[in-house]
This record gives sequence, structure tokens and C-alpha cells, in this order.
Amino acid sequence: MPDVKHFDPEEVLEQVERLFWQRGATTGIAEVVAATGISRSSLYATFGGKRELYVQALRRYVERRSAPVLDALAADGRGLAAVEAFFDRLIASRCTGEHARWGCLVTNAHAQAEGGDPEVRAVLDGHQARLRAAFRAALEPGALRPGLDPDGAAELLTLLAYGVNLRSRAGAHPDDLRRGVSAALDSLRTEEHP
Repeated sequence: MPDVKHFDPEEVLEQVERLFWQRGATTGIAEVVAATGISRSSLYATFGGKRELYVQALRRYVERRSAPVLDALAADGRGLAAVEAFFDRLIASRCTGEHARWGCLVTNAHAQAEGGDPEVRAVLDGHQARLRAAFRAALEPGALRPGLDPDGAAELLTLLAYGVNLRSRAGAHPDDLRRGVSAALDSLRTEEHP
């Protein structure tokens, strides 16, 4: 007779996602066991080793937390106003509330050694491409300064988002982040699009 799980794997994965997000990829399996109350053998039997658990948590974060936000940005249709609203929400969520100073699990993974793992790298590269595509979709024709490459502008905004995530985790003040974002967006605007 097969062993019956006495826990919901999805709930456990959510707990693990939050743990890696808050503490980083160097979180030990003993910390995972303590946070979830699930034995090491049950975790391994359900999710694989710590590396596999980390990859699953990273994928879950991208699909549940990042994807809806990026889809909304891409569909917004207000050009730089949509991009500005995206950054306002990003700074607010990174600097206040339940997840303040946790940064972004994806950005944190970029900054850690686990980013060299091929499966992790694939998730990170996929996220970056999706973020850049959302910014590119949000940039309406005519809103950018003449002669500015929209793909280059989308890449700039992608790098800016990762920078906001990283600096917020390090304790940057929200006003400083907003000033940096405003300066970057002002460099992209035409005179006609304040």
C-alpha cells in the first residue's frame, strides 16, 4: 500500500517559496524542515533534493507572483504611464508590507551562486525575457524620445526593475528609488508625453 501524504504539497511549496524568498538560496534543508514541519525524507520523496525544491519554488514564484503583474503591464496600453505605475507598485511592495525588504526571489537568485545552475538559469532567463517583453509591449509608439530604440528602452527598464529589487532588499529608501526611476523614465519621454 502506498504511503499517504499527511500534508498538502502545494501549501508546503508556498511555505518553502517564502522561506527562500526571505532568506535566500543558502537556506539549509534543516531550516526548511523546521519551517514546514515536514520531515526531510518526506520533503525529498515529494519534491526531490534541496536543489529541486529551490527550482520548484522559483518556478512557482514566477508563475504566481510575477506573471500576473507582467501580463497586466503588457496589456495596460497607457505607455510610460503604465510603466511608471508598475514601478510605483514595485517600490511600494518592496519597501512596505508583508514582504518588505525581501526583494524579489528572481532577482535574489540572479545575485546568488545558484544562478549558475542550468535549471535555475533557464527560469531566470525566461523571467528576464518575459519582463523585457512586458515593458516592450507597454511602450506605446510615439511616447519615446525620437530616435530611441524601443527594444533598448525595454532592456533599460528591465535592468531598472532588477536594480529596484536589489536595492530595496539592501534597505534603500523608497524616495531614493523613486527619484532614480523618475530620472530613467524622464530620459525616455518625448516633450509631448509628460
